[in-house]
Amino acid sequence: MAAAAAHAPLNWADLGLKTYLFHVDTRWGDFQLRWYSLAYLAGIIFAYWHVSKTLKSPGAPMAQRHADDLFFYSTLGVILGGRLGYATFYTGGETGLPSLWTQPGELIKLWNGGMSFHGGLVGVLIAIGWITWRNKLSFLRVCDYVAVPVPMGMLFGRLANFINGELWGREAGPNVPWAMIFPGGGDVARHPSQLYEALLEGALLAVLMLYLFWKTRARWRPGLLVGTFALGIALARFTVEFFREPDAQLSDFARNTGFSMGQWLTIPLMLVGLFFIIRALRLPAMGSAEAPPVPAAE
Repeated sequence: MAAAAAHAPLNWADLGLKTYLFHVDTRWGDFQLRWYSLAYLAGIIFAYWHVSKTLKSPGAPMAQRHADDLFFYSTLGVILGGRLGYATFYTGGETGLPSLWTQPGELIKLWNGGMSFHGGLVGVLIAIGWITWRNKLSFLRVCDYVAVPVPMGMLFGRLANFINGELWGREAGPNVPWAMIFPGGGDVARHPSQLYEALLEGALLAVLMLYLFWKTRARWRPGLLVGTFALGIALARFTVEFFREPDAQLSDFARNTGFSMGQWLTIPLMLVGLFFIIRALRLPAMGSAEAPPVPAAE
């Protein structure tokens, strides 16, 4: 009896977590300030603060006014790209869910959930492309500076997923003492894969990116930082997907192909990251005798 109790799984419900910070009853309904919304807000604020701080260091690829425009368009890119990416990859076809592309009214209901990291990434890249093209800036170097604070946003987002009791992991064996029962996940103990992602995609990658920027000369090698981010987050996501329960509508896809949709989408990201890392290390660092001088951002 004592041994059985010692290995009893944790229960998410016992943590007393709420999906919102507070709620207010209004004449239009119940308004809730949700943790996931706060996670997005915290990630954007941290990224803006950090990029603004980096622009004060020598060799910055853009001025503060460029960063102000960039974060406005990047915020739109995250939201629109994330939602449209979810509609593209996670609804319609063999998923069993009606395609959100055919339901514009449902597509705009962000509060119902459903965002794609890869879609948000594409949205941010489009925003960076627009700002750098319009202001004749280096696309690659701006990507380097923007990539550094992104893992902190991933950390906030995955912690919010855990607080919401969503995106839980696969069934865990009896030798996983931190396995947990989640609402909607049945009576089986599961891996808290949200916390695995928070650790790998968030905390560890954030420490690495911040160290490379502030303690090494990585920022003087265009593409090295964004390549490290792309490879790091792809490897982290690919690894954690082995512990994360696939989306219900894509479980057959994962079973038939051997990998989840998230894993398939990270493979191109790994290749892109490797390409930019190798390219950056093969070319002379900016500021060296072999490299052209660094242009000043106007």
